[in-house]
Amino acid sequence: MTTQGTLYGKVALVTGGSRGIGAATAVRLAREGADVAVSHVNGKEAAEDVVREVEALGRRAVAVRADLAQPAEAAAVVDAAAEALGGLDILVNNAGVGVLGPLETLSLAEVDRVLDVNVRGVFLASQAAAARMPEGGRIITIGSCIAQRVPGPGGTLYAMSKAALAGLTKALARELGGRGITANLVLPGPIDTDMNPADGPYAAGQAAMTALGRFGTADEVASMVACLAGATYVTGAEFSVDGGHAA
Repeated sequence: MTTQGTLYGKVALVTGGSRGIGAATAVRLAREGADVAVSHVNGKEAAEDVVREVEALGRRAVAVRADLAQPAEAAAVVDAAAEALGGLDILVNNAGVGVLGPLETLSLAEVDRVLDVNVRGVFLASQAAAARMPEGGRIITIGSCIAQRVPGPGGTLYAMSKAALAGLTKALARELGGRGITANLVLPGPIDTDMNPADGPYAAGQAAMTALGRFGTADEVASMVACLAGATYVTGAEFSVDGGHAA
């Protein structure tokens, strides 16, 4: 089946695209017509499943292994995706790690890992993508609702890493706007994934913090990403997909 949508002829890279929000986003962009590369660290089989799902929609796809905590790999995954699919129009910075716990228990290794992936990795991937993107490219970063409202203790490190993405996004919008490249930030709330299932031990409390009283789905986040991938006059902005978590 060949899909021709609003993104027909575009090439996208979704980091951390082997599962959850990343996998849903890769498939949604393919439904809109894009060819899609997905990166993964250890989820090779899951990434290959996403590739097959994209190909079933009539689009080209490739899976690339990359650990965004490694500076060289954060940039190289962009080059690998562009070379495999003939260019790059859309970067979705989705890969991230979360370490929660009391402030005094967080080790330097944990601090470095979270900031390396969630902040430096996003910066380096965006830098590499901007060097390859044509006029009108898109950089869409997945943040977190916890950057707007921290519901309780234990989230200091994670919240700090996700809050940094707001400044990065606004600066990218200003720096790249002259080339028609937009940069936007999506802030998911509690989303039903294997990392944070809607029937997990802490799910009821998370759902209760939202105005809608439920978890969101990965597809609901992916729909916002697809909208921003097609938008031409939206940049430097933040979009909550959080069921009213920040309301």
